[in-house]
Amino acid sequence: MVKILVTNDDGIYSPGLRMLYEYVKDLGEVYVVAPETPKSASGLGITLHKPLRVSVMDLCGFKVYATSGTPSDTIYLAALEITGNVDLVLSGINIGDNTSMQVILSSGTLGAAFQAALLGIPAIAYSVDVESSDELEGSEELESMLRAVVRESAMFVLKHGMPRGVEVISINFPRIMGRGIRVKLVRASKLKFSEKIDVRTDPRGGKYYWLFGSLLEPEENTDTYVIHQEGNIALTPLTLDMNAIGPRQEVDVDSLNRLVNVLNTVLLRFRS
Repeated sequence: MVKILVTNDDGIYSPGLRMLYEYVKDLGEVYVVAPETPKSASGLGITLHKPLRVSVMDLCGFKVYATSGTPSDTIYLAALEITGNVDLVLSGINIGDNTSMQVILSSGTLGAAFQAALLGIPAIAYSVDVESSDELEGSEELESMLRAVVRESAMFVLKHGMPRGVEVISINFPRIMGRGIRVKLVRASKLKFSEKIDVRTDPRGGKYYWLFGSLLEPEENTDTYVIHQEGNIALTPLTLDMNAIGPRQEVDVDSLNRLVNVLNTVLLRFRS
């Protein structure tokens, strides 16, 4: 029986974690290991300066290993202590999309997936362009499409392995699932936000700073454009190799297109 590790950077009480577990619990031996509190924007950070704690609890009828660490920590805690070797890591379902390299590099959801890739474990990250738990759980149509895409993509990778040259697959969903929705194979945009700093003053007269960003006009044929302009589902293959020199492995685009076709076939039933 295959082993699947489910994690989430929004913490153990995130509905996205529960939904992801429920969608794949019959596909193998499924373990849930996640931070005990939200750890958004923690990227690839791991905990080296203090001990890591793990507690086991029953959450809505399934066992959860809750850690004091980051999403990246969950991968090492699982693979080296809790579960042993796993065949697939699924990270999400994240509240908020993770489009653009700007966001991907800081995302805890993608951070966990990248750490899995460093260990040679196939990983898929799922994110939705919503702002709250209520939005994620409030649409029956959204949940139905999420279930279909998550299950089919997980089964595809379990059966065929990762497409050659791909180490992480990031799948982003729009806020509204229209009847004509499709999965599109696209690269990540470079930027999503124009970063700004708001300078404020606390009651004692000391300065403090609030970092925020305003949305940029997205470039066509990128994940950000597909999510925010088209309202389609963006499937973005990623690799850890950021070397500017050295050998590069050609990506198996045919395999990626087969995955896209499988997912679009599943979505056909929502278009009738």
